[in-house]
Amino acid sequence: MPTLTSITLYPLKSCAGLPLTRATVEPLGLQHDRRWMAIRPDGSFMTGRELPALVRVRAVPGPSGLLLSAPGMPELAVPVPPTGAPRLDVTVWDDTCSAARAHADADRWLSEYLGQPALLVYVDERMQRPVDPKYAAPEDRVGFADGFPLLLISEASLADVNQRLAQPVPMSRFRPNLVVDGCEAFAEDGWKRLRIGTVELAGVKPCARCVFTTVDPETARADPQQEPLRTLSTYRRMGPKSGVMFGQNVIVRRPGEIRVGDAVEILE
Repeated sequence: MPTLTSITLYPLKSCAGLPLTRATVEPLGLQHDRRWMAIRPDGSFMTGRELPALVRVRAVPGPSGLLLSAPGMPELAVPVPPTGAPRLDVTVWDDTCSAARAHADADRWLSEYLGQPALLVYVDERMQRPVDPKYAAPEDRVGFADGFPLLLISEASLADVNQRLAQPVPMSRFRPNLVVDGCEAFAEDGWKRLRIGTVELAGVKPCARCVFTTVDPETARADPQQEPLRTLSTYRRMGPKSGVMFGQNVIVRRPGEIRVGDAVEILE
């Protein structure tokens, strides 16, 4: 039976991943995952695709907020916006939603680090961003992740890619929340229902990949050969008009607790 070998949290969209040994899974995904996001003054989202420096921001969640740190920057504690905090309309891909604005100190910190005006926003209880209805139930919601609450990848899939590359890449290039071992490469493409710990999940759609996979999370530099995306594009397109697919997007069907070492039961 496959097993869960790692859990990774990304509290701020595009920030450095935080490895966990156990986690609470909520309807929006891992607790604290992608609940914060940097935006431009016009409300458009900022990610490591065009601003690789974001991958070197370490964002550590706590009961009252977020602790930010980055190379050359002082640590900054950012409180969760209080009820009644100002709100902003923000865009994530094709979605527009209303998010709570963080304290102005966070805006100044991000703007200085990124070298351009930036604001910090938060997923509060009032924010409602539906998952794409082509793949989800009407009640399904997502935070600031690209489109789905969780991303799952198998270790065998990474091994398959790496055997085709001149220089292997770590799993962190693909930014999954959940990594599974004990299955064949790309088995996760076909998983429709699975159980991990007390959590039940639905696999709904393979994940289309972009240039963010070429950014080294340690250095924030893009690979000059555009790897691993270039190699993936030679054999991981699932149709003439599809993107380059790697990993499975997942929706939460029963929240609960998971921990590294849990069995992954494939229900369908």
